[in-house]
Amino acid sequence: MQDNKIDIKENYILHLDSQLLSILLLDHSSGKKIIWATDNYSSRGYGYQSSDYIDIQYVTGKNGSIIKPRIEKSKKEQTTRIREKAEVFTPSWICNAQNNLIDEAWFGRPNVFNTEKDKTWETVVELIKFPSEKNWRNYVKENLLEIACGEAPYLVSRYDTVTGEIIPVYNRIGLLDRKLRIVNENTDTETKWIEWTKQAYKSVYGYEWQGDNVLLARENLLFTFADYYTKRFYSEPSAELLKEIAEIISWNIWQMDGLKYVIPNSCKPMPKMQMSIFEDEPLDECEGCKNNDITKHTGIYCKIKDWEKNRTIKFVSLLERGRK
Repeated sequence: MQDNKIDIKENYILHLDSQLLSILLLDHSSGKKIIWATDNYSSRGYGYQSSDYIDIQYVTGKNGSIIKPRIEKSKKEQTTRIREKAEVFTPSWICNAQNNLIDEAWFGRPNVFNTEKDKTWETVVELIKFPSEKNWRNYVKENLLEIACGEAPYLVSRYDTVTGEIIPVYNRIGLLDRKLRIVNENTDTETKWIEWTKQAYKSVYGYEWQGDNVLLARENLLFTFADYYTKRFYSEPSAELLKEIAEIISWNIWQMDGLKYVIPNSCKPMPKMQMSIFEDEPLDECEGCKNNDITKHTGIYCKIKDWEKNRTIKFVSLLERGRK
């Protein structure tokens, strides 16, 4: 696997297995590919417009370096994305501090995985102990969601978002990183490790508007798996195992408008009930957009997978259920 590199090259993923990149680009809600959903690449012409699908040919070969993590983007592009999509930059030490609060609530005590030290942290080296009423399996299976996840820095922390330096596996602070540490400490065979690592991946979710960020987040989760596997077993995971993990990731990290719960910009105007024989058929705004009703959008509602029940559900149904 790529060592000590922040930017995971799509050409390298394609080299690992011809199907792997296709899985990472898949949008399960539409049955097609994720879309760019940003104008940052539109100057490249056909295939790079906001509504275009991110096809393999547009991110590999001579185009294999156009998608970059935020820290490697130009200052101009970073500023544009902040202005147009409110893309927020969160330093790793803040991600750690907020993740620590989540774990403090779950464990009932502070400093479970690390101790915060002036914009950095010191990792706890002792085995993690669990409250009497909970166990490590409960922790691994606890469902977590990162909203507007960008490159998913709250879930995985392959690199420091301030310095761009690779963070050693033992010192990582993402919510999924913590689950993987727990799996490492509580499994003694490769079979069990893989079983519970898959459970960990099935328990973390994230959605994002911009397609390049969706791909970056998915890549970060996939290569995090490879990092932990190699650290544990001193070998690289097989292509088949990577594809199994990528399939889980492609369901759990998805592209969505976080206000409408549909694929970005997929709402279409509808014909008005009353038509004129002398004019073109008039169109009315999407009812959901017009009335701010999350159940009435004409766009493609996003689907996620309930792994425990092995079924797909519309994400918006979770919100509707919560309102009842």
